[in-house]
Amino acid sequence: MSVPHASAPEPARPRRPLGASAAALATVLGTAAPQVDLHLSGVTLDSRGVQPGDLWCALPGAHAHGADFAAQAHAQGAVLALTDPTGEQRCRDAGLAVLVVQDPRGATATAAALVQGRPAERLRSIGVTGTNGKTSVTTVITRVLDALAVPAGVIGTSGTGYRDAAGTDHAIATVRTTPEAPELHGILARMVEDQVQVASMEVSSHALVLRRADEVVFDVACFTNLSQDHLDFHGTMEAYYEAKRQLFTPEHSARGIICLDDEWGRRLAREATVPVTTYATVPGAGADHTAHEIRAEGYGSTFLVQGPEGTRALHAALPGRHYVANTLAAELLLAAIGHDGCDVTRALGEAGTVPGRMELVTRAPIRGVVDFSHTADALEQALTSLRAVPGTRRVIVVMGAGGDRDRGKRPAMGEVAGRLADVVIVTDDNPRSEDPAEIRRAVRAGIPEATNAQVHEVDGRGAAIDLAARLADVSDTILVAGKGAETGQQIGDIVHPFDDRLRLRDALRASGGTGADDTDGER
Repeated sequence: MSVPHASAPEPARPRRPLGASAAALATVLGTAAPQVDLHLSGVTLDSRGVQPGDLWCALPGAHAHGADFAAQAHAQGAVLALTDPTGEQRCRDAGLAVLVVQDPRGATATAAALVQGRPAERLRSIGVTGTNGKTSVTTVITRVLDALAVPAGVIGTSGTGYRDAAGTDHAIATVRTTPEAPELHGILARMVEDQVQVASMEVSSHALVLRRADEVVFDVACFTNLSQDHLDFHGTMEAYYEAKRQLFTPEHSARGIICLDDEWGRRLAREATVPVTTYATVPGAGADHTAHEIRAEGYGSTFLVQGPEGTRALHAALPGRHYVANTLAAELLLAAIGHDGCDVTRALGEAGTVPGRMELVTRAPIRGVVDFSHTADALEQALTSLRAVPGTRRVIVVMGAGGDRDRGKRPAMGEVAGRLADVVIVTDDNPRSEDPAEIRRAVRAGIPEATNAQVHEVDGRGAAIDLAARLADVSDTILVAGKGAETGQQIGDIVHPFDDRLRLRDALRASGGTGADDTDGER
């Protein structure tokens, strides 16, 4: 199942909602019920998305209070509002019955789970967190389950969707890596309705802090790694770690699978309050399962795993140590929910590319690759992996950094590019509200003056990709890093259509480096 192949996006709620009474919800929340009992058929945060019979949750926000939109919610058919004391009167003035709670964000998750019939308890669930690797691990798991004919779904950055028991693909439009609680429980309820057996989900640090994933106790949770990112939100690496650590408590998971390749993972393995299994790709980490004898093979890797029951062989379909780790994580997660054996091993090796993750756009005479690497650690792993692919001559990287996000990582990304690439083209990512030239300047500041790399700065991502294609020669590899499978570029408040994969293929075709060949032989 590949989410984008489904015909059209579907709603993030079941077709036949189970619903719940307002009185039952008030009892669970420990607050006064409305005088007239009401049947709640759905839950939403967005006043524009209210459907008749919905509970509408009016939460305080950074710039406004949801209660400011109470009249619109009422007009759309909301029968009840859930809010805090600050929003109560505005909701009542709009004609809504109200449940008042001190913690409306946490209560929203409780309400969504109750109204949707606690769908997380009616399928097997896998939650994956970490700075890098979440999308790759969840996508590989879903593809393996598809190969095993197990109805499965995925929720995450590259899309949300599932294959139902009849073999039909469904896509659901979502905005965030981890949807808000009403969407999340609605999606899970829809999966249950269509007899999906397993849901794999990316669990972001934002979601854990903002309680989007509350009321889901994952059968098994995975930690991949932690490196600098999102400090604009968390402030410190310690706070970032503490957000991730929440997933490995009984409130959020039954057991954990943790990578020991970095110190954060080793610490988490000591501090988790659920049973854990550990894995590693570096020697001496003391993991339960350790990958070794890693060898590049075509555009992937073969490796051995030493575990409690002996040694086994696996194949990673994408290059680099980080994809060895991702493949091993997927294998362990699948085993944790009862799927293992030769068929799983075979399907793991054939899982193919993950959209926008080391995705092979062209194969020869110039290899074109698009990757989501938008942190220094991810960029280092991508460049190191590509340099190790047999037959590689030079590595050319097109990279930048996003605006209105963690500024501290920009020079670190520049340093990595200058150290590991032969040609560095610094350009624009999603500048958002920032001056693109200032972002580029911050990235360039990290590139040492003594670098052996050829360094260019190009205003405009398309022009930068075009330059990379013109500079490339036979057996070179071009890595376009930062945006992965995104199909738009945000400049100011406008998202312009832009797909790195299409632009790179077209640029190579125009330059004579060929973008016409398919890559099926190496997927």
